[in-house]
Amino acid sequence: MAGSVVVGMSGGVDSAVAAHILKDEGYDVTGLFMKNWEEDDASEYCTALADFGDAAAVCDKLGIELLTANFASEYWDNVFEAFLGDYRAGYTPNPDVLCNREIKFKVFADYARDLGFDTVATGHYARRTTPGNPFRLLKSHDPDKDQTYFLQAVPASRLEHCLFPIGALTKPEVRQRARTAGFDVYDKKDSTGICFIGERRFDDFLARYVRGEPGPIRDADGTLLGEHRGLPFYTLGQRQGIGLGGVRGRRERPWYVAGKDMAANTLTVTQDERDLDTSWLEATDLNWISPSLADAGGADRDNIRCTARIRYRQPEQACELGIDGNRARVVFDAPQRAATPGQFVALYDGDECLGGGRIVATGGPDE
Repeated sequence: MAGSVVVGMSGGVDSAVAAHILKDEGYDVTGLFMKNWEEDDASEYCTALADFGDAAAVCDKLGIELLTANFASEYWDNVFEAFLGDYRAGYTPNPDVLCNREIKFKVFADYARDLGFDTVATGHYARRTTPGNPFRLLKSHDPDKDQTYFLQAVPASRLEHCLFPIGALTKPEVRQRARTAGFDVYDKKDSTGICFIGERRFDDFLARYVRGEPGPIRDADGTLLGEHRGLPFYTLGQRQGIGLGGVRGRRERPWYVAGKDMAANTLTVTQDERDLDTSWLEATDLNWISPSLADAGGADRDNIRCTARIRYRQPEQACELGIDGNRARVVFDAPQRAATPGQFVALYDGDECLGGGRIVATGGPDE
């Protein structure tokens, strides 16, 4: 027997096939369904009950036990409160990155270890080096589904105890394996967004928790163009929902959010997309997964050639990385569109995800 492993079962096709692969490889497999959000009046938006039913059906088909655990309190304290705090401060957070770091590879992993399991596994599209070798996080073989961007904030000490069984497969291959295995979820639609928001309007949900004071909308010259509903409800590069129609004397072109001045409660907009260009960014809360950087013990480094992603599924962008303690500066070879404070930058060397950090500052070529 290859050992015992608990698989995080989401009710989707990816975790179903992950469990199936591990069972075929001789592991003693148990499934675990995590509840991370208390539905209350969100029940019509959150699919947790249906997802649990799908996970149970898959485990029944595989002949494995399905455990359940409620991590809603930990999710609220460690993910959702940080999510709200970032919006109140004018940032645009990424709760999926925080959920992986704080829940799936921390609370869930610790829970599994307390139950006596050797290893945990998930349905993430990512790969890793063979257990027993120095750990490296590697990109999925499916470039359209690679999820290392969402894993770059998880410490290597956590990731090295996890398996990613579907990382060498493409999504169509995963669906075909599920169909062959007789899983009803083989054609289940991929989940998008965050459970606690679901299909409702994001601004309406956020307004339940974050207050926004109306204030002026101005262009780069300071000309008053209108009034915003509250800075937390806007993000850099945003085009829809700004609330500006035709402005007398201005071109019939879209307006974009170019900046937020929290102190002056002012939203700056532009019709020139070049104003959204980002030539460099700075990041903190650095997490180095690669041994080449982690073993340096935070030593300052300059002129590291690598590639970067500032959002999920973005093609990697050539850049130069400099490290100064727990702060990194990334200078891009070509301007990027609207790198956003509060989001994360993931860094790569070929197939290897080096790690990343939380974006706290950005600038154009003249800044």
